[in-house]
Amino acid sequence: MVCWYSFQKVSVESYFTDKNAVQGETMDTAKTIKDLRRRTMAKAFLISGKICCGKSTYAERLRIENNAVLLSVDEIMLAVFGPYTGDKHDEYTEKIQNYLFEKSVEIINSGINVILDWGFWSKCKRTEAREFYTVRDIECEFYYIDISDKVWKERIEHRNELVLKGENAAYIIDSNLAAKFEGLFEPPSEDEIDVWVHC
Repeated sequence: MVCWYSFQKVSVESYFTDKNAVQGETMDTAKTIKDLRRRTMAKAFLISGKICCGKSTYAERLRIENNAVLLSVDEIMLAVFGPYTGDKHDEYTEKIQNYLFEKSVEIINSGINVILDWGFWSKCKRTEAREFYTVRDIECEFYYIDISDKVWKERIEHRNELVLKGENAAYIIDSNLAAKFEGLFEPPSEDEIDVWVHC
């Protein structure tokens, strides 16, 4: 499986030194940001799970409990492009994800927690996401929403009903699409996850 993310491994020190050299800033910038993180304990919460498993509901709960900013690919996709993106869907998704990764660093450096709600369906994506924050000296936690097949199918049916009624701004998931998504999802191992949530 081809992963969308490609991040360069850099230390926080080299990242700020290189980035800010042209602007005439010094290592004090990096030290100030690291100190701010330590004082506020700002970090990234990453939500993994199948489509329609309850990720967004759980992410909203985390947002309230941790006074965090919630970053969602689906929210931007639906707001900007609507439910029909055709063969451009994967391209748009990749660009939005990469943008939100960088935006999350900016928010965390301001001392605010961030929640990333877009599934992280493969081990490759989960590994690269954790690495993205680790090399920037940012704490991150992976949450996995574990759901039984029976409950998952019930939730898909309920979501589709709400979408058809215009009560939920989301994508319709028919049986073919559900089967495709289920085939793409790689369940995580215990060592990949910090918090295992059973539904």
